[in-house]
Amino acid sequence: MTDLPNITPDAFAPIDRDQLFPLQRSGAPARILLMYGSLRDRSFSRFAVEEAGRILNALGIETRIFDPHGLPLPDASDADHPKVTELRDLVTWSDGMVWSSPERHGAMSGVMKAQIDWIPLSLGGVRPTQGKTLAVMQVCGGSQSFNTVNQLRILGRWMRLLTIPNQSSVAKAWDEFDENGRMKPSPYYNRIVDVMEELARFTILTRDIRDHLVDRYSERVESRAELSSRVNMSKAI
Repeated sequence: MTDLPNITPDAFAPIDRDQLFPLQRSGAPARILLMYGSLRDRSFSRFAVEEAGRILNALGIETRIFDPHGLPLPDASDADHPKVTELRDLVTWSDGMVWSSPERHGAMSGVMKAQIDWIPLSLGGVRPTQGKTLAVMQVCGGSQSFNTVNQLRILGRWMRLLTIPNQSSVAKAWDEFDENGRMKPSPYYNRIVDVMEELARFTILTRDIRDHLVDRYSERVESRAELSSRVNMSKAI
């Protein structure tokens, strides 16, 4: 490492192929949490999530849908509120997530953002989202837009989620679902199938190695510095 004079040697290591390609992988079904961003009785973001859940189940994925009814606004309640606890437990349970929001005033809904804001970056020393997969979707009241999925991607990156390349944006959503909330055959439906297939593949591919994928040199340097500081303090005492 003579050509990397600023590297901390004990925090730097070559790529470990054994960790990237483990011989043993989990045979249990992957687990996906689906979240939607509207409280309306006829919520198209919920309909889209329910359709996505059916597709994931057909692909052999275990799914759960979080109902945001009763979830308090961030900072309006303590984190031990039952709905907050339910949401956080589901995030911890999951291997990946689907976020589906309506677009309102060119942005995601407050209901969607409130759910994401209740998910901590760290929970009891564990990062509940880091390295897990994410698929983003939006429903539009008018012509097709990508404002909301773009915003959700930013949040996914902030939460250290592996956001898959594909995404879904359903235009004129009021015309894409029947009276029972089932999605009609269309290119929009086909795209949701595409997105769920991709999410399932990425989740199964990465879930066993997600800690290794997001293991960061900069954080290893900080951890070693903190450990060294504690050792020196104990010796001084």
